[in-house]
Amino acid sequence: MPDWLTPPVGGETSLSVSFLLLRLGLGLVFGLLVAGSYRLTQGRLSTRSMSLMATLVLLTILIAMVTLAIGNSVARAFSLVGALSIVRFRTVVEDTRDTAFVIFAVAVGMAVGAGYFEVALVGIPVTTLAAYLFRPGQKVSQEGALERTLNLRIGLGRDVNAVLEPTFRAHLERWELNSIATAKQGAAFNLCYHARLLNSDSAIPLAAELNQLEGVQEVELRC
Repeated sequence: MPDWLTPPVGGETSLSVSFLLLRLGLGLVFGLLVAGSYRLTQGRLSTRSMSLMATLVLLTILIAMVTLAIGNSVARAFSLVGALSIVRFRTVVEDTRDTAFVIFAVAVGMAVGAGYFEVALVGIPVTTLAAYLFRPGQKVSQEGALERTLNLRIGLGRDVNAVLEPTFRAHLERWELNSIATAKQGAAFNLCYHARLLNSDSAIPLAAELNQLEGVQEVELRC
């Protein structure tokens, strides 16, 4: 057997139940700290955020377990890579910030499983501080709440600006046409606008008035 596949210590080292319970228990504690860091720096929570917090805790424990299983064996590391490669995750992480916290949980779990507790103890407060400094601000969130994507379908032969501009001026601070495409075999246009509402109460009146305009066939207002 090649030397690089041979563990540095002679023979296999058995792990006691108490040792495993201690390491995995610490994995649970550090996982809760990672989830708490996410909660502290996230701001407003949603159902997706609560699910991610549970995932961070479980991921920290599981990575610690995998690290314990690998130990010093490079052969086991390759075996686990091959076994885990069959897993396919189809959930898309919408926020890149959430991806960073997933990597955070993986790193902490590896540190706990390998016994480098100092890495986790120093890394958690430093990462939490960085995440807190760049957390989503209340002002930014309020401003972003007024931004909308407006999709309209309007019949061919209409003067789009003449039909839409009065309603836009009544309910929008600004708007910009992002794309235009034909629909219904060229009998209509699909228009996509990036718009900013005058206030948070303008969304429903805007959609209602657009829907009543002659020639407008469909209205969709998205965040």
